[in-house]
Formats: sequence, C-alpha cells, structure tokens
Amino acid sequence: MNEIRVIEIKKSIHESNNLQADELRSILHKKHTFLLNLMSSPGSGKTSLVMRTIEKLDKDLKIGVIEADIDSTVDAEKIIEAGVPAVQLHTGGMCHIDATMTETGLEALDVDNLDLIILENVGNLVCPAEFDTGASKSAMILSVPEGHDKPLKYPLMFSMVDVLIISKIDCLPYFDFDVRAVKESVKKLNPNIEIFETSAKTGEGFDQWADWLRKEALAWQQD
Repeated sequence: MNEIRVIEIKKSIHESNNLQADELRSILHKKHTFLLNLMSSPGSGKTSLVMRTIEKLDKDLKIGVIEADIDSTVDAEKIIEAGVPAVQLHTGGMCHIDATMTETGLEALDVDNLDLIILENVGNLVCPAEFDTGASKSAMILSVPEGHDKPLKYPLMFSMVDVLIISKIDCLPYFDFDVRAVKESVKKLNPNIEIFETSAKTGEGFDQWADWLRKEALAWQQD
C-alpha cells in the first residue's frame, strides 16, 4: 500500500505569510513608515477611533488609512472626506487581512510620503489574530457594550496585541462592565500590553492614546 502524504495546509499558509510579513515590515522600516494593525469586533468603534486619532495626530504626522471590509466603501469615504488618503480593501468574504492583502493596500497609497498608516482590519476577534500583516505594532479595541468577559473568550487576540483600547467608556454608567476585571484578565495573558480607556464621543483618553502612537511612530523613523 502506498504511503499517504499528509500536507499541513494551515501551517504552510502561516509560514508563508509570516515570511512575507517580515519582509514587508523590513521595507516599511527602511521607508520610516509606521504601520498600525487595528482590530476589533464589528461595531466596536474602529472608524470613529481612527477619525479621532487623525484629529490628534495630523499636525505632527502624515497619515494614510487602509480600510478592510467584506464589502462597501463607507469607512474609506469617511476618511477621505476628512482629508486623509485612504484605500478600501474588499476581502471577498475572507474574515481577515494577511500580508499579501496589506501589501496590495500599501501599493495604492503614497507610502514614501506617509509617516503613519492605520490598517483597519476586518471586524472579527478570531481570524485577524492569526495572521501577521507586517505591521509595526498591533492594537485592538474592546467596547464597553461588548462586555468584560471577552479576554476569556478570545485569549489569542488579547495575548498578541501591543495595545488594548477600551472604547465607549462614556457608556459605563449604562452597562455592567468591569474595567478592573478586564485589565486583570488581559495582564495575565499579556503582561507588557498598554491599555487605554477612550470615548470617541467625548474625546476622553485620546491624548494618552495619541501620545503613545506618536512616540512609537517617531521612534520607528529614528531606528
């Protein structure tokens, strides 16, 4: 009987993507362009956070945005209306962005003249955590209405990001959301993570978040 050859598809896909992501990260480093991979569940306020972030940083940094969705151009239109270059990626049903898709988005932007590019990943707490996009740093948003048990349900996402942004904190009086419990759970998974509490509605917490992002982008230019 002939021996059956077993091919580990998922392992092969991830190894290939990781190599491409490392190459893309190296290219961006040489260009002094900082790429932030921003992830979250649908409806957590990614685009609102991006808009507020642009308001805080556009005087200091030249910013571009890659919007990734299964369909529509709504988010990219909002960014362009704010005067910031943006490109919309349609994933054709795929629930994440990988290094190849990221590179496609970057090719549509004038990367050489941008200091900071924000990749707004597909709304999903599972698949995006598994694929390296080539980003300089990764951040995720957890909104107050989602509940404080998400780190227990989606540990991979919380363990692999550099930053957790707790959004919609203006809703805290109306939801049973335990900020301290979230921070304790996340710190157990990821001791070095940075955590910011923000409200895109009121602007609360955005100075601290913008200061961190500005510092990281400028350090990326100087390395």
